[in-house]
Amino acid sequence: MLPDIRLAIVINPALPLGLIANTAGAIAIGLGARFPALAAQQLADRQERAIDISSNLPVPMLQADADAIRSLLLKALPQQGERAVVVFPAFARSLHDYREYEATFPGRDLAEEVIDGLGIAGPSKWVKSLTGSLKLLR
Repeated sequence: MLPDIRLAIVINPALPLGLIANTAGAIAIGLGARFPALAAQQLADRQERAIDISSNLPVPMLQADADAIRSLLLKALPQQGERAVVVFPAFARSLHDYREYEATFPGRDLAEEVIDGLGIAGPSKWVKSLTGSLKLLR
């Protein structure tokens, strides 16, 4: 994993609270899968009760509307090297089986899709350049 890594999750604040939570959770799983070192660790308390950590880095939750998220996605995708770009397109909500999503995805154009959320992880300078002007999700 990169020594100077930063991550961010960007969500459309117009979504209902439950969909915001679902989108953030799904994106976080994708980021963790791409960079397991973000959380692949356990800690134990003095009674030796072990827990799996949630993240060893801050995870800023930022907000942007769907058009801004799509634009951010299209700027992020060309980045080469060790990075993660995890997208949650709105059409995914209507599909309840991953195999259906996997089969449908190649026929889609992300430049034309409504994007509910985006997670990125990679070099700090790159992540800051993409998300530095975004506000915290509140």
